[in-house]
Amino acid sequence: MQRADTWIDNYLRHLKVERGLSPATIEAYARDFKSFTAFLEERELPLSQLTESQARQYLTHLRQNAISARSQARMLSALRGLFNHLKSERLIDVHPLEELVSPRLTRALPVCLTLEETERLLAAPEHSHPREFRDAVMLHLMYATGLRVSELVTLTLRDIDLEAGFVAVTGKGDKRRMIPMGTWMTQLLQRYLEDVRPQRATPQTRYLFLTHRKTAMTRQAFWRICIKYAQRAGIDKKLSPHKLRHTFATHLLERGADLRSVQAMLGHADIVTTQIYTHVNTRHIHTAHQKHHPRA
Repeated sequence: MQRADTWIDNYLRHLKVERGLSPATIEAYARDFKSFTAFLEERELPLSQLTESQARQYLTHLRQNAISARSQARMLSALRGLFNHLKSERLIDVHPLEELVSPRLTRALPVCLTLEETERLLAAPEHSHPREFRDAVMLHLMYATGLRVSELVTLTLRDIDLEAGFVAVTGKGDKRRMIPMGTWMTQLLQRYLEDVRPQRATPQTRYLFLTHRKTAMTRQAFWRICIKYAQRAGIDKKLSPHKLRHTFATHLLERGADLRSVQAMLGHADIVTTQIYTHVNTRHIHTAHQKHHPRA
């Protein structure tokens, strides 16, 4: 079993160093591999000689332990990557998962805010209060650009170009992308940088959004900000930063933006990931047809 652990550790190092995956993604892979190695140890199965039949037993084991189809598919994907790597390194001769089929998934449509709910949310913070003005700027920027929450809280002063009206972010896989902000957003940021941020920043502070302790904003803190103002705005939906990202994409498509542009702004490597929003857009079109067509 020590050899299996060594192979897995080497693969995780490969994902980190050569593929540039984030620490959170590496940790997720490690958790999935821990479950798999525990299964191997209980049955005294060597990783190097795993058969397709034994791999199927692992999938059955996951189902019997009430692991969701989505988690099964994720674990299977992680293991496929591991065995692809082992085979390319000529550490194994046979790929035991090559013929296994991932569980079928029913993909849920993303939940997002309506335009009216979005307007209420963005109007909820008091601009006269420095902390709430910072919160307002963060909410507006999330809706204006569709950033991931991890991208939002790690923005630095160098990532913002107010003159050009763009924000530059480093997303998954260390890929850099530029997202337009719009004039209204650059004006809000200008005011934040001139009137609010200097109250909390030291000359050495590079992060854009700071807490009252003069430290960088965290994902958890911004999550609480979303919940706070959703409640103040009377929004019944359970709001999260990711739902603001969904809202950004959905509202763009509803107003005629093309899918490739939305894909580029969201930082999706595969357009298939972005295509889920077309289902939301189709629902919007269907509703509009029913409401406005004379014979609908």
